[in-house]
Amino acid sequence: MPDTIRTIPAAAATASAASSPAISLRGLEKVYGRGATAKRALKGIDLDIPRGSFFGLLGPNGAGKSTLINILAGLVRKTAGTAAIWGHDIDHDKRQAQAAIGVVPQELNIDPFFTPREALEFQAGLYGVPRAERRTAEILAAVGLTDKADSYARTLSGGMRRRMLVAKALVHAPPVLVLDEPTAGVDVELRQQLWAYVRQLNAAGTTVVLTTHYLEEAEALCDHIAIVHHGAIAAMDSTPALLARLDRKDVILTLAADLAALPAVFADLNAELLGPRRLRLQYRPSQIAFSTVLARIQGAGLEIADLSTQDADLEDLFLELTAKKAA
Repeated sequence: MPDTIRTIPAAAATASAASSPAISLRGLEKVYGRGATAKRALKGIDLDIPRGSFFGLLGPNGAGKSTLINILAGLVRKTAGTAAIWGHDIDHDKRQAQAAIGVVPQELNIDPFFTPREALEFQAGLYGVPRAERRTAEILAAVGLTDKADSYARTLSGGMRRRMLVAKALVHAPPVLVLDEPTAGVDVELRQQLWAYVRQLNAAGTTVVLTTHYLEEAEALCDHIAIVHHGAIAAMDSTPALLARLDRKDVILTLAADLAALPAVFADLNAELLGPRRLRLQYRPSQIAFSTVLARIQGAGLEIADLSTQDADLEDLFLELTAKKAA
């Protein structure tokens, strides 16, 4: 993939960060079925995704993420509420709303008898992109498919087909790019290449919305995150602010000698022996200072061979929030 993005989506480049959100949802609901068998997949979602952000949309299977994305993509009809993409209501200004978004689905829904070049040209035609303004060769180069541009899709590897989906979503230069589990089943090298390219798109002004089960990806990439559970927003904030909610820190000690039993001084630190010479202490930084923890270790007369600390991560927050909602 190239080192730089040569073309900035026009709509993203000219939009003011202070204008309306990239995506705005109010009271969004979706009910499947009727009567006693009806299922509320979305329960009045209110959500604003800032323009230019790298936004994570997380949640367990069945949380409602795919339903939300399919509503934005025009594939599912909402039951109630409103949704707008780049300021365009998906009901009253449908064509403009759909032109403002590119969706990379989780499923590899590619015509096996199209080549990547043909697929991109066909997609551009569907969006009414004039031939003179099409960027087929540039996009294929950007996703590393130039040498496969005229090969049938059925001959491409799974990773190459995933790149092809990303390329199709970019043909109309949408200011909003939605990636639904884009690295599922993708090897590490391709995952790194894909994220390098998407980061460049985001830096060039494209709003990126990501759903992923790889929580470490969301933590590393996203500046804002919303966690969806049972069709509702369980939490939403900037990534640092969400992580700050977890008032927990682990201290891992490697001792110079075996430890037969836990010292009583560690009673309120959730102490746990991980082995004869490995000890984990867990505490709340808001209640106990790290210097206090160190003082207790010294007071217990332990000789330390090594010490490391570990902060709580997004996976911990995700599990905590979904557990609370399930209770």
